Amino acid sequence: MSEPGGLQQGGAPVLERSTEDAASPGQGDGPGGRRPADHRFWSARRVPAGVVAVLLAAVAGVFLYDVVAVRAHRPAMAWRRGLAHQLAERPLDDPGVLVGAGGAAALGLWLVVLAVTPGVRQLLPMRRPRPDIRAGLHRDAAAMVLRDRATEVAGVRSARARAGRRKADVSVVSHFRDLDEVRADLDSVLTEAVHGLGLVRPLALSVHVRRAGKKG
Repeated sequence: MSEPGGLQQGGAPVLERSTEDAASPGQGDGPGGRRPADHRFWSARRVPAGVVAVLLAAVAGVFLYDVVAVRAHRPAMAWRRGLAHQLAERPLDDPGVLVGAGGAAALGLWLVVLAVTPGVRQLLPMRRPRPDIRAGLHRDAAAMVLRDRATEVAGVRSARARAGRRKADVSVVSHFRDLDEVRADLDSVLTEAVHGLGLVRPLALSVHVRRAGKKG
């Protein structure tokens, strides 16, 4: 069950209550926990699941209708007779057979990858305030926080930030002060900001500072 409290994409953390974890309070953060809650959020994958379900239902319905028709002593559909004839006569190294087998294998591999991978790459797992609650922070929101904190440093003219799953890149343009001093202040401020995000795995920082170009 999800708890209200924030935008899914805009920047507020996403909260999720887990009844399974509520029954096992020892799994929370802290020295007494059995494991850190650092696993990623899993995607529901409604669109791929819906497409596969519709296709399987359609194919199964057509075959079922044909089988019932044959059992009722009616001729099988022409397409099924033609397909059986082609499969019986075409060799395995026929280009059409190879292309069809390759497409089916690629589709099956894609479905397996969807089944065994979390898929939600935009949400960064946060530390649990309680064992029965999971929280995630959108990567764009984390980048926005780092950018805003960078612009508060004296000497920073503009800043850009990008947050990945494990690393955050911050590019800063400075228009006064020594670049080494600006970089030192940025390292301190951004390191504090990263820890303030409350992530299970704090992002590694990569800070780039350059001087503003002269106009004209």
